[in-house]
Amino acid sequence: MSSIFDFNREIDIAWCPGCGNFDILKALKGALDDLKIQRDQLVMVSGIGQAAKMPQYINVSFFNGLHGRSLPAATAIKATDPKLTVIAESGDGCTYGEGGNHFLATIRRNPDITNLVHNNMVYGLTKGQASPTSKRGFKTPVQTAGVYLEPFNPAAVAVAMGASFVARAFSGDVDKTREIIKKAIIHKGYSLVDILQPCVSFNKENNFRWYRDNTYYLDESWDSTDRDKAMRNALENNKFSLGVIYNTTENTVFEENLFPQRKESVPLYKTKPGIDKLKKILDSKKV
Repeated sequence: MSSIFDFNREIDIAWCPGCGNFDILKALKGALDDLKIQRDQLVMVSGIGQAAKMPQYINVSFFNGLHGRSLPAATAIKATDPKLTVIAESGDGCTYGEGGNHFLATIRRNPDITNLVHNNMVYGLTKGQASPTSKRGFKTPVQTAGVYLEPFNPAAVAVAMGASFVARAFSGDVDKTREIIKKAIIHKGYSLVDILQPCVSFNKENNFRWYRDNTYYLDESWDSTDRDKAMRNALENNKFSLGVIYNTTENTVFEENLFPQRKESVPLYKTKPGIDKLKKILDSKKV
């Protein structure tokens, strides 16, 4: 099925055949098409890694920055032009490892951006070291005796930090992932979608079968506004729940609280600050 985000030429994709990233690419483009988002109204941001190559395979404007630094760049882009749809997309190592503190700070700020995290529980670009979400006992060429650290739990941390939208998806279910991504984009405020996906080359344990056997979907009766229940669900360690775990609209949205945007929602580059406006701001801060 064609998408307005397809290139009109053949492109060279560097992912391994069978990689879960391909399914996430399908789900994302499908979600963008369903929501009728225009190419000139979308900006994607990423860091470093196999997942961070995603914006290069979508025909859209993007910013590819330093390892783990996609979220502050995405926040800044949204702040300068609140009308844009901004999606930050990287892997579990880039977002929860190198970008861990930015992950926490972004949750607190609650900018209206969507954060898609490809979680394959391994560093794929650098050929298979344990990532923050690798399970205990997972053996790699570096962790030859197995990982002994407790894995990072992004959903539990996000709920605990007061994130306004927390969801989990599985790349093997393209249509369901597409629907979850749509809900995340529509949500007003920071939305995290932790997308479980196999790395077919460097993680032989957490394969498609493993994810099928160790996940389940939240049913229609699930109350995603109940934070206490969401926390208990996120802390489950027998199987991963899939779907929208928690969401709220009560948090203040970051860019709406910025001074230039309070009265007029226009791109920052179109504002015309003058000496009188600057003097008024400075006078308002005097005590």
